[in-house]
Amino acid sequence: MEKQDIMGRWEIVRWVQEYDDGRTTFPMGEALRGFISYDQMHVTVMIERGNRTPFTQGQWNSDDSEKAAAYNEFMAYSGEYEVQGSEVTHVVKNSLFPAWEGGTQKRRATLEGQQLTLSGRIEEGTPQARTVKLVWHRVS
Repeated sequence: MEKQDIMGRWEIVRWVQEYDDGRTTFPMGEALRGFISYDQMHVTVMIERGNRTPFTQGQWNSDDSEKAAAYNEFMAYSGEYEVQGSEVTHVVKNSLFPAWEGGTQKRRATLEGQQLTLSGRIEEGTPQARTVKLVWHRVS
């Protein structure tokens, strides 16, 4: 796979986590929204739960519990990326989750027609070990 194979904008279709113990979860539910965008050097990822909880107040004066709930219903990061064979590595520069900044997200990429699947193993060697799969559909 080459960079030009994945360049463009992709809408999220599905995000599933398949645990080694047989559990299956959908971190943002099954009605999620969002996109991943690749240009020549940069990647931007935004994913949100489809039925996000609205604030009862304004953006800055809402209760902290509402702000925390919003954090759990949205994921975003950006940075640079590399493609080496079937592996895509996102080098995270900015992230809603501060611990990701300066780190990498490595995923196996599978491209079938207009569908891109990014998958990887996380928390290997723990009871939470699982395979993560994000499925995207090309829109441009």
